[in-house]
Amino acid sequence: MNENHQPMLPGVRDALAGSLSDVNLTGDALAAGLERRLAAHVGTAPGRVVAGAGSGALLQQFLTVHSGPGTTVVHAWPSFDLYPLLIRNAGAEPVAAPGHPDGRQDLGALAAAVTADTRVVLVCNPNNPTGEVLGEPELRSLLAALPEHVLVLVDEAYREFADPVAIADATTLSDDPRVAVVRTFSKSHGLIGLRVGYLVGSEEVVGPLRRMAPFYRVPTIAQTAAVAALDADERMRAQCREVAAERDRVRSGLLELGFDVPPSGGNYLWVRLGPRNEEFIARLAAHGVGVREVAGGVRVSTGLPEANDAVLAAAAGFAAEHAGETAGSLLVGEAVG
Repeated sequence: MNENHQPMLPGVRDALAGSLSDVNLTGDALAAGLERRLAAHVGTAPGRVVAGAGSGALLQQFLTVHSGPGTTVVHAWPSFDLYPLLIRNAGAEPVAAPGHPDGRQDLGALAAAVTADTRVVLVCNPNNPTGEVLGEPELRSLLAALPEHVLVLVDEAYREFADPVAIADATTLSDDPRVAVVRTFSKSHGLIGLRVGYLVGSEEVVGPLRRMAPFYRVPTIAQTAAVAALDADERMRAQCREVAAERDRVRSGLLELGFDVPPSGGNYLWVRLGPRNEEFIARLAAHGVGVREVAGGVRVSTGLPEANDAVLAAAAGFAAEHAGETAGSLLVGEAVG
C-alpha cells in the first residue's frame, strides 16, 4: 500500500483525542470552517474551495458533475489506474492518450485526443505511477492547446514530495477559469485513514460540486485533524523531504544494479521490468515487501529506511540471479524494448 510511515504530525493526536467527546454532535456538517482554513492556506477565496472525503471522492464528484453520458474524459497513460473506473462511474467514456516510450506524458497527444465531446482532461502531477513532474510552462502549453469548453483537473495528490521549484502549483493558474486542482491529506499529512481532501477552482466550476455533495462531506474528527495538520506545515514538509531523500537513495541503488527506474517526484518509484514484473514482485514479497504492478511497471512505495533496505537487498539478489543473461543489462533491455 502507498502510505505515509512517518510519525504523526505534531498536534494531530491531541486534536483527535480532544474531538472524541463531540462525536455525538452535528458540528460543522458542511466543513465550512475547514474550507475557510484551506482557502487561507492556498491564498484564495473560500468560495473557490470544496472539502471532501479524500481526493478520490472529489475526483468522482468532479467527473459526475462536469462529464456524463455522451461525453469523454481524456487522461494520459500510464497514469493513475483508477481514472478509467471513475470516468465510467460518471457515465462518460475514458480516452487514454499514450505517453512517450520513456514513460513521460505526451501532452501533445493529450490535446490531440480532445474532441467536441470531451469535457475534462485529467493531469496527474506528479504522475502516478511514473513519478514524472510537470512544471508551469508545460501546463500552460497544454491549456493553450485545448478548446475553451474543456476543463483541466490537475491531480496533485503527491505534490509535497516533489521539488517545489520544479513542480507547477496549479492553484496559481487562477487566471484560467478552466483549471481546477485536487489535493489530499492522505499522503503527505499521514491522514489516509480519515479521508480528507480538497478541490480548488473557479466558483463556476466548484459551485456545482457543493450541490451534489453528501451532507457530511468530511467527518468532524477528520476536520479537526486536518486543521491540526495544516498548523504543522513546516514539520510536514520536512518529513516529505526525508521521504524524498529515501526515495532517491533507493533509486540510485536500483540504477547501480541495472534497473530501469525513471526519476520520481512522488513517494514511490516505477521499476520497469517488462515480462519480469511479476517475478520481481514475488521476490520482494519473499523479503516481506509488498508492491504491485501498475501500468506495465512495478510501483515501489517509499517506506522507512529499514523497509527500503529490504527492497534493495531483494533487488540485488534478483539482479544477481539474472546477471549475464544478455551482453548488456537484462533489466533495462527488456523494459525499454
